[in-house]
Amino acid sequence: MHKDDTKYNVKYDREHRELIERYTANERTNHWITAISFVLLALSGLAMFHPAMFWLSALFGGGQWTRILHPFIGLVMFVSFALLALRFWRHNVLDRDDVQWLRQIGDVVNNREDDLPEVGRYNAGQKLLFFVLIVCLLLLLASGIVIWRRYFSAYFPIGVIRFSAVVHAAVAFVLIASIIIHIYAGIWVKGSIGAMVRGTVTLGWARKHHRRWFRSIVRSSPRD
Repeated sequence: MHKDDTKYNVKYDREHRELIERYTANERTNHWITAISFVLLALSGLAMFHPAMFWLSALFGGGQWTRILHPFIGLVMFVSFALLALRFWRHNVLDRDDVQWLRQIGDVVNNREDDLPEVGRYNAGQKLLFFVLIVCLLLLLASGIVIWRRYFSAYFPIGVIRFSAVVHAAVAFVLIASIIIHIYAGIWVKGSIGAMVRGTVTLGWARKHHRRWFRSIVRSSPRD
């Protein structure tokens, strides 16, 4: 079992419900910089991907500005996500309970959480998504550098550039699909989006969805 040794302060909301901190202000800022960068990249990338979606380039000042801004926004997202990955790496290591959680995916879908192994800060689905995002961002960075015409494409053979363009588009599709799943899961599990906005969750939410994490928080949290 993984132990979360971070100290968390207990707070209260307007309804006097006891709250615990799930994300610090720095963690939330890091997350939203990554999220906003992703949205801008998705829109600008789609604008360049197919003529039918070129109208999206108007959001960035036209086709030329879209081509200029897209790779720089990509660098911002990569750096921001890298910091996010470093923050949460130790919470996303798969263990035996995660394997069992995946085997009981039917119970997950049907909200039979009492029948599932106790979940730490993140469940197995969130952990798998975490590693999918890492792979996608690394591939997008590598392929993006090759096709970055202004600075790097002159150093690569045309065959490598064409292959990188295909890889970039394919991986971008996987990333967009993964983020859609991430957003859907956040909406499906009520309270998840609020946790990333406010930074806190109720004790009941933590106990229901992340029981192992909840136990470690209760043990480490100072009480008034």
